[in-house]
Amino acid sequence: MKTNLTLTLNREVIEQAKKYAANKGESLSEMVENYFKYITDSKAEDEKEQLSPRVKKLRGVLKVDPDFNYKDVLNEAKNTKHGL
Repeated sequence: MKTNLTLTLNREVIEQAKKYAANKGESLSEMVENYFKYITDSKAEDEKEQLSPRVKKLRGVLKVDPDFNYKDVLNEAKNTKHGL
């Protein structure tokens, strides 16, 4: 059973979305419906959590100290790169 849904969006966003949908050969309604199906489907959440086979092979390859903080290393690298 199909039901109408009213959305309030910026006009430019709507126009861009319509062009995108036309290029994909879909209607804007189909795209919105498919998006809602995707985000509400529990399988989609499970798929996000799974690692690709390539990434699974890499697990455990890099050994670091238990107190290693990647965010500190990342920030230090950014600061070095940008001369801070």
